[in-house]
Amino acid sequence: MSVHDVARVLPDPATLRDRCRALAVLDAALVSSPPFTYRFDARWGPGQELASMDNGAGDQWSIVFAAAGVFVRGFDHESPLSPAGNDSGELWPGLVDTVPEAFAACVREPAFSLDGTLAATVCLWREIGDDRWRHGDVALPADGDDGADFLFGLLTDGTPEAYRDWAEGYYGRPVDLHAVREVFALRPVTPDLLRRLDARQAPEELAGELARIGYPVRQDPA
Repeated sequence: MSVHDVARVLPDPATLRDRCRALAVLDAALVSSPPFTYRFDARWGPGQELASMDNGAGDQWSIVFAAAGVFVRGFDHESPLSPAGNDSGELWPGLVDTVPEAFAACVREPAFSLDGTLAATVCLWREIGDDRWRHGDVALPADGDDGADFLFGLLTDGTPEAYRDWAEGYYGRPVDLHAVREVFALRPVTPDLLRRLDARQAPEELAGELARIGYPVRQDPA
């Protein structure tokens, strides 16, 4: 699955935002301490929210939710499309050539850059009012892909079952599917939910991260 396929199956911006928030909450609960793989910052910038993934091995994605729409960039460090993989250090032809001016600042964002160039092998966007995801005219090499499937599989699948399967393999321990379903349904985090997730941090330790995500929290009734 390449950027062409992801553009067809990525959900609408509101659903995508919900899935990003769910991933961030679950990661915060399942990991003993930062850095987290998935994060969501509801106050990233004026009128902007940022969802991000960083697996610590060089692969990343960032999704900017803004008034103008949504900008998505993904970086598979082993992809032949990586700017680090060519002598010029330039982006793959067509990757960002048609990015709308509304997202030009995202292309230049230092936090998304590698040696001054956007760290990207995948790029999509959707302006407010549009009914589909857009991408550049990218011709993929015959001997490799852009990493879109690897990077965005959990977001395109979007099911609690897919996340549970990934988390059990990634963290090497059982993960309660019913608890995962509650988070995907955006139900408030409670001490009971954290117990069922076998959270590695106490509720009070998670408070800051949950506030950053902008996720509801509710104390269990006495």
